[in-house]
Amino acid sequence: MSQADRDLSYTQDRELSWLKFNQRVLEEAADETVPLMERFRFLSIFSSNLDEFFMVRVGSLLDLSMLDPEALDNKGGHTPAQQLALIYEAVGPMIRRRDSVYDSVCKALEARGVVDVPYGALKGPEKEYVKAYYRESIRPLLSPQIIDPSHPFPHLKNKALYAAALLRDGERHLLGIVGVPETAPAILELPGRPGAYVRTETILMHHLHKIFKIYAVEEQAVVAVTRNADISYDERFDQEDLDMRSHMSQLLRQRERLSPVRLEMQGEAPGLREQLLRRLKLTPEQSYSGSCPLRLGYAYQLQPQDLALFYPPHVPQWPEYLMREVPMWEQVRQRDVLLFYPYHSMQPFLDLLKESAADPAVLSIQITVYRLARKSAVIKHLCAAAENGKAVTVLVELRARFDEQNNIAWARELEEAGCRILYGPTGYKCHAKLCLITRREKSGLSYITQVGTGNYNEKTAGLYTDFCLMSASPVLAADAVAFFQNMLIGDLRGSYQKLLVAPVSLKQTLLRLIDAEIARGERGRIIIKTNSVTERDLIDQLARASQAGVRVDLIVRGICCLVPGIPGKTDHITVTSVVGRFLEHSRIYSFGEGNLRQMYVSSADIMTRNQERRVEVACPVESPELRDFLWDYLERILADNVKARRLLPDGSYVPAGSGQGEPVSVQQYYLDHPPELTPTQAPKQTGGGWLRRLLHRT
Repeated sequence: MSQADRDLSYTQDRELSWLKFNQRVLEEAADETVPLMERFRFLSIFSSNLDEFFMVRVGSLLDLSMLDPEALDNKGGHTPAQQLALIYEAVGPMIRRRDSVYDSVCKALEARGVVDVPYGALKGPEKEYVKAYYRESIRPLLSPQIIDPSHPFPHLKNKALYAAALLRDGERHLLGIVGVPETAPAILELPGRPGAYVRTETILMHHLHKIFKIYAVEEQAVVAVTRNADISYDERFDQEDLDMRSHMSQLLRQRERLSPVRLEMQGEAPGLREQLLRRLKLTPEQSYSGSCPLRLGYAYQLQPQDLALFYPPHVPQWPEYLMREVPMWEQVRQRDVLLFYPYHSMQPFLDLLKESAADPAVLSIQITVYRLARKSAVIKHLCAAAENGKAVTVLVELRARFDEQNNIAWARELEEAGCRILYGPTGYKCHAKLCLITRREKSGLSYITQVGTGNYNEKTAGLYTDFCLMSASPVLAADAVAFFQNMLIGDLRGSYQKLLVAPVSLKQTLLRLIDAEIARGERGRIIIKTNSVTERDLIDQLARASQAGVRVDLIVRGICCLVPGIPGKTDHITVTSVVGRFLEHSRIYSFGEGNLRQMYVSSADIMTRNQERRVEVACPVESPELRDFLWDYLERILADNVKARRLLPDGSYVPAGSGQGEPVSVQQYYLDHPPELTPTQAPKQTGGGWLRRLLHRT
């Protein structure tokens, strides 16, 4: 179907939908029922989200506006230039709202002793302390510069902070710029005043007139430039003789030099702004001024003693239905095991890796890696397995945006430990989360296959909702064997019995599953939980399902280009978004009800890139017990009237069932009631005694 033939009556622009998602994040920062420090952190998340949006999405649209200016988006029907104009128009009010929320949060925090102290409000001893800190720890690191014919405009690093000034020297005006030292901490805590701090840029701005002492400072502001970070993984990346790690390192250096896409300023300085825009070749629409600090990551450094300022502590739990003293291999062999992060701990899976690394009968471990924690127990266990003589194969995706440098380092460490390393296949990122462990038994080979909806990352497993499915199914194992063999030879067209694997079978199977529900008409039922919905063919198929009377519930945290409730088009579709304490990250596809229900957990969103341009995996959930649990979970999300919002036909979001009945929060429910998956059979403590003794000693 051509772009011109697409029905745009029930779709909306992807970028504007993303901005509405970030607006929901900002609403969490404004929500007075959220603890104050958590509101501050939501402001930080909002700002970092917007940074990445400009670096990637706005950057790619600017590129497209030059390469193909007449290209039409197939959801909003806009050209790149039109999309950019809509983005710039939408972001301005969001920045003003952010500033308002920031001011109110800071005032409330100040009343609780957490104070961002202006320089002029420093008391006598505090002022001397800060002066000494500036003199000893900041001033030696400064490299101030004026801009004139003999001093060219410097390269401003992506998202680095600078103190900038409009200077006057007699009758002429010139720019002065000095970078906030990258090695300096973001804040300086004041002694004897718990919770009080001064930002480093505040200190620098106070001394600006001394730094540029031979000039008069007429205007000054903290500024930051956002650069296009959408680096192109061009055809050179896939050359046979290319050192991929080296090439990726070069691309990352290139990212720092890409074109500016946004100018941010803390403080009003119109003359300075005009000068910077001209030097950076940006338009006024690409510049935003406000009162909020340009970087808020220090929100995570602040640790006031008042625990009421934070969410109640949550420690992911070891699932009650698993036995700590029984090796995980034995427990998974008896039944499928589902871990539900962050309510469940990731430890059972880590224990499985640790046991496998030590078990003489384990022959091999094969795993995909996309994003990992900075201190990764997964890497530790994989290296130990290789050093113990196991055949360890790790498919490392070097193109995981903004984690490229980490993955380069992990690939090197794994290789040095003796692991076999391969990278994502030519032209496709590998986003699948799959692990296969092979063990020699008396009766032959046995396997455990693990499929996840999220990364092998211990940190995010405590912050994101995700599922980890572990199974001893021989059919799943056969598919996993085929998957890794196919990846080793670069075969993306392999066939599988149970697993749905993009780019070859995932989208096609989802279309067929929707077709089957269409055939059932009003008895049809579809629930899809995902991060984003942008894939046009699947959107149209879901609209056809609605027109056939199928009840369709989409649970979409972020972007949703499908607009529900359009009469005759999508009036049997609802779209629910939950933004709360934990980031809703899991993907679940459910088709049918009762005994006819088919359910999958997956790494893939309903996006064209995931369905057609990445290697992804969806795994059927075959245990009736686990299917029932996931169904109950989906229904609890749809019943949420605290953190859920509903998408309306006009593209806006409203609280779901606000003020109706008792408050129902799906995340709070599982915090209060840790997930229970009652086993149909208690695990037998057979065998593995040597392994338990070994693990106990180590």
